[in-house]
Amino acid sequence: MSPTSLIGGHVSVTGGLATGGLKYMAEIGAEMVQVFVTNPRGWALTVGKPEEDAKLVESGVVSFIHTPYLVNFGSPSPETLANSVAITRHTLLRGVATGSRGVVVHTGSAVSQSRDDALRQLREHLLPLLEEIPDDGPDLLLEPMAGQGAMLCATVEDLEPYLAALEWHPKAGICLDTCHAFAAGHDLAAPGGVQETFDALHRIAPGRLKLVHANDSKDVCGSKKDRHENIGAGHIGAQPFADLMRHPVAAGVPICIETPGKADKHREDIELLKKLRDS
Repeated sequence: MSPTSLIGGHVSVTGGLATGGLKYMAEIGAEMVQVFVTNPRGWALTVGKPEEDAKLVESGVVSFIHTPYLVNFGSPSPETLANSVAITRHTLLRGVATGSRGVVVHTGSAVSQSRDDALRQLREHLLPLLEEIPDDGPDLLLEPMAGQGAMLCATVEDLEPYLAALEWHPKAGICLDTCHAFAAGHDLAAPGGVQETFDALHRIAPGRLKLVHANDSKDVCGSKKDRHENIGAGHIGAQPFADLMRHPVAAGVPICIETPGKADKHREDIELLKKLRDS
């Protein structure tokens, strides 16, 4: 029998990483959590509170941390690159302190430089961070994007050159966002679409999927638009999420919602995913 995937969500940490985070977790019926440990739209290296870190570790809750949205290892801007290195290193250290299983980072964009130059830059600046992670520390989870602009990684196939640039480092894992994959052209809503996408993932990067961001899509397949919708209310629909949880590649991999709305909507999304998982 396949291991069961924990279903949870990105939680508010107002009131403290553990105090606020675990309270929100209970409110929405989550079985795992994802959090920000710094301002998601800034570069500040926010220091954690040891008592909150300890409380999260002692809770035994499976947790992940998401780096800020500004991180871009493909950026031609020296300032953005330096800030990306600093905040990713900081977040990985916070991941060690909080016992987190993984740190999610967006795979970034070449912006105005060539893809080859951006991938060389990635190797030069991200590979050393992977080397710094202790064996028992969090994996760095690469999250492919929706494909807009000069994104370095959107489709599952794009992961191959990206991981190659990182020398297939054992600490480089994958976080697959269903809305991003759909927007990038993986038709998860089509018959066999989930099977095809996850089979491709297994072919290219076996054993590296560590987290799924479960988000429906406000836009059609191939739109290259990253606009999340509540589960079953978008163009993906509910059934593909059930198919996903039955695919061997996703067996035991935590499922985390990042859907619109507040606690009541998040609770509904988690309840629906649990029903799809358990039926």
